[in-house]
Amino acid sequence: MKLTYYGHSCFAVEIGGKKILFDPFITYNPLAKEVDPGSIEADYIFLSHGHVDHIADCVSIAQRTACKVVANWEIHEWLNKEGVSNTHPMNTGGKWNFDFGMVKCVVAQHSSGLPDGSYGGNPMGFIFTSTEGKFYYSGDTALTLDMQLIPSWAEQDFAVLPIGDNFTMDVADAVRAADFIECSTIVGVHYNTFGFIQVNEEEAKQTFAKAGKKLLLPSIGETIEI
Repeated sequence: MKLTYYGHSCFAVEIGGKKILFDPFITYNPLAKEVDPGSIEADYIFLSHGHVDHIADCVSIAQRTACKVVANWEIHEWLNKEGVSNTHPMNTGGKWNFDFGMVKCVVAQHSSGLPDGSYGGNPMGFIFTSTEGKFYYSGDTALTLDMQLIPSWAEQDFAVLPIGDNFTMDVADAVRAADFIECSTIVGVHYNTFGFIQVNEEEAKQTFAKAGKKLLLPSIGETIEI
């Protein structure tokens, strides 16, 4: 499975020929100046929650590509008002079979508000199950015991977890999260974009390695095979 990292918590995965983009925040990310959001193609956009650093480029990309945007009910309604009509609302605990595979929405312990200050609904994580592989994207979250349920739904080939601390889990808690979800290959996100979430990348990788796990930190714009 190919994963392309666009900075912060924005990444894309290709499944069954479908390009699936997550939490697009590029235009206002000072570290992603070399990435042109106008060049990113998407068949789907999945939004973990409504904070601007996860949704800022969603409307423009969705309108240009005519992709389907999957989000909670409140974000779905907000997007409709913003002129994005091709949406699929979901909520925590639900699942749906898309043309690339099945997605289940799971708990994320965080907050959620939309750019205009309106209520953003529940934050969520996603479990993706397809013939090409299975993975878990936690979205912004604290470490939570609910993660222990993840392996009962699907065995993960890899997981995408925040590591930046302050707003989410730190590196140590992400290692424990990897234990909870029984996954040894982790892609780290939500770090180094702002002063609040600075991480020493080599130390982070070493912390995971000492726990018998692999932390992947692709460069912005880099595509990796997992």
